[in-house]
Amino acid sequence: MKTEEFKKYAQLVLKKGVNLQKGQSVFFNCPVERADVARIFVKEAYALGAAYAKVLYNDEKLDRLSYEYADTKTLCDIFPSAVLAKDEIVQKGAAYVSLIAEDPNALKGLDEEKIAAVSKARAAAFQNFQGAVMTNRIRWCVAAIPGKEWAKALFPSSDEPEEALWNAIKKTVRLDSSDPEKAWREHIDVLNARAAFLNGKSFAALHFTASCGTDLTVGLADGHVWLAAEETAADGVRFIANLPTEEIFTAPHREKVNGTVKNALPLVEDGNVIDGFTLEFKNGEVVSYSAEKGEKVLQGILSSDAGANRIGEVALIGKNSPIAKSGLLFLNTLFDENASCHLALGKAYPTTLRGGDAMQKDALLAAGANDSSIHVDFMIGTDDLRVTGILADGKETLLMENGNWVI
Repeated sequence: MKTEEFKKYAQLVLKKGVNLQKGQSVFFNCPVERADVARIFVKEAYALGAAYAKVLYNDEKLDRLSYEYADTKTLCDIFPSAVLAKDEIVQKGAAYVSLIAEDPNALKGLDEEKIAAVSKARAAAFQNFQGAVMTNRIRWCVAAIPGKEWAKALFPSSDEPEEALWNAIKKTVRLDSSDPEKAWREHIDVLNARAAFLNGKSFAALHFTASCGTDLTVGLADGHVWLAAEETAADGVRFIANLPTEEIFTAPHREKVNGTVKNALPLVEDGNVIDGFTLEFKNGEVVSYSAEKGEKVLQGILSSDAGANRIGEVALIGKNSPIAKSGLLFLNTLFDENASCHLALGKAYPTTLRGGDAMQKDALLAAGANDSSIHVDFMIGTDDLRVTGILADGKETLLMENGNWVI
């Protein structure tokens, strides 16, 4: 992995991702094992005119020790200093870049109920920051960097697993293009065109079917808006929240989801893998569930709060995306959700409703947008997935066949 490549990547994330402005501060979240990469990003931020750049480090190995030795009550007592560190980002109007490299097995074998309880406590503690992110009060971007354990999990037989992972990341974010920024502009234009088509139709619901057993009707929120890769922050500046991204997404109606859905890819949540799971919905609520792996973690997600067992996002993605075509299961939601149509348990993005970023909680709920302290994406897009859009008068339009767009 060459320093020059990481510089090029940092420029892409800072310029196209958070669209860093001169004189603006930027905060990075980064695993401590990749402090070398964080320093490159900080240097490039200053080169682009950042007023100040700060790194908040995380350490999965220390987290594991905490879960092994500290009791649940202690771990659920979130330090005010940790909350203030995130709130400072919002207060300063800074950009926020999350550099992720999670080991999918970081917490394997630990007490799943303890992990679920701590996750619930953290979601509640960081609600202010999460709210700022989901309403685009700050410009933010999630991007991946190669981590040692993550790379070994994906490429166990490789002599240079981190290099193999880095090469895979480069392709998904179009860094292998001769002009990555131009490649992203063209990609965004395609996604925006699909979003414009869906917004012009104003479907009342979507119907998902697949041979695995998925048969789900997802009603859409009143005044819903389909969004694509590029969004506009509260300050009027455009940015891209995820690199990579392939999705077109909107808000389901929290009370109009009915049927059964099965996951298409594993979900990695808090260092635990959840797989082989089925959710049954009635009037928007999960009424039954099961999982072959990680069922207690799934139970913890669904019981996080009153809105955690309802859907807050529906996203459409064709199986011809660079991620899907790679054939690689990244065991990381940032990538895997962009290889497959997906739903998200928990909070809806207010920005997926017309005027939603200015609405109060009661107004959002009245329109059908779900509220929760969590937002957990899970993948449902199989190779034979069929998606139809249903108008208010019952007329249907085929949108996807065999996992691919037909519009």
